[in-house]
Amino acid sequence: MYDFEHFGRSVMSTPGNILIVDDDEDILTAGRLLLRRQFGSVTTCGNPERIPEQMADNDIDVVLLDMNFGPGESSGKQGLHWLKSILDIDPEAVVVMITAHGSVNTAVDAMKEGATDFIAKPWQNEKVVATISAALKLRQSRIESQALRQTNQALVRDAAIHDNDIIGESSALRDVLDLVRRAGPTDANVLILGENGTGKELIARELHRHSTRAEEVFLSIDMGSISESLFESELFGHRKGAFTDANEDRIGRIQAANGGTLFLDEIGNLPLHLQAKLLSVLEQRQVTAVGSHQAQPFDVRIIAATNLPANQLRNPDHFRNDLLFRLNTVEIEIPPLRERVDDIMPIARHYLEKFSRKYGGAERAFSPAAETALIDYPWPGNVRALRHAVERAVILAEADVIGPRDLQLDYSGDSAPAETSVMPTIYNLDHLEKETISKALRKHGFNISRAAAELGLTRASLYRRMEKHDL
Repeated sequence: MYDFEHFGRSVMSTPGNILIVDDDEDILTAGRLLLRRQFGSVTTCGNPERIPEQMADNDIDVVLLDMNFGPGESSGKQGLHWLKSILDIDPEAVVVMITAHGSVNTAVDAMKEGATDFIAKPWQNEKVVATISAALKLRQSRIESQALRQTNQALVRDAAIHDNDIIGESSALRDVLDLVRRAGPTDANVLILGENGTGKELIARELHRHSTRAEEVFLSIDMGSISESLFESELFGHRKGAFTDANEDRIGRIQAANGGTLFLDEIGNLPLHLQAKLLSVLEQRQVTAVGSHQAQPFDVRIIAATNLPANQLRNPDHFRNDLLFRLNTVEIEIPPLRERVDDIMPIARHYLEKFSRKYGGAERAFSPAAETALIDYPWPGNVRALRHAVERAVILAEADVIGPRDLQLDYSGDSAPAETSVMPTIYNLDHLEKETISKALRKHGFNISRAAAELGLTRASLYRRMEKHDL
């Protein structure tokens, strides 16, 4: 009945641990002799009561489970009972049912309850091996998916505790965080506006952290860095052979973020014709990979960001109005750092502590003059520029107290304080002296020799006046 002697001798073995559960000793013997030639390990079990023990003692990949145990049994209820028990022990278990030809309907019921496939007996060897091979691939896929989920959860937890704090004390920042608190738990699309370096991605991550998708993936895409020729492949995915160098199927970023949040950074850099393609996908909530004719639905929350000014973003020559309406259900604008002066020192001290630890040096502090320089600087690069300035100072400063020269702030070009011909309205001499010295120091990047020369002072005299005015 079961011809296992003439099958599979030359077939390469596939690693896998198989458990066969059946009260027919002939079935167990035939299955063991057939499958051990194809797979790594085959365990047989004549009593279903021992299934929990076998699963605990062996790393089982696939279970072959009979539908009926005992004389006269044909209802399949026993098989369904033990199928449920197996899935209770391991929800990712792959179970293939063994049934008689006349009980196919019962096997189909088992598949509805979580079985993967069924084998009708008397079986054909080729059919059994093909079914088990497919079941092993499914098991491996489930293991990999579970590992990916666990990895993603670990990354989510890690991202929540590593340098994603939003630092600041200004009323402007509090207003932004209030919008985040209210919009975060919803599934509304959010558009974040702000200059480069203001922390748009931090706000996007904070929105994700407050959302119902917080345990799922947060995927960021820099839309400005994707070439037009690869736009569809990157976002929508592609099938093998769809174009030159498409050597395998590849999932697109949109599907990769399924269930989570997709952050489209610098959306304003996307050309108009690609904006139309993105709009179509967002409206239909389904995506078709390049080289495929089958659309796949997706479920993601869209958060977009741009450094374009609001008036330019609303110009249809630069950005499609219909796409803008799709993206900015909620609009959050992050003010530049120069308009959030109260945030400068908290952020600077945060990075001073961080980089002091990172580079293994002593605890550092800013001198009063350095703090004045930090507060007065216009920060054209916003928080990103402040971060780099503090890191550079920690690396290069020779003393534990960081002075203004250690910061190496650039006062040339657009960063230089604006000159004005308007006569001062404050005539207090001490105040005017302090302002004049501050301007000279900023102009020369806190180079004492050059500032002193322009002021007509010696270096010693300038130092005394800096000390006097706490500069």
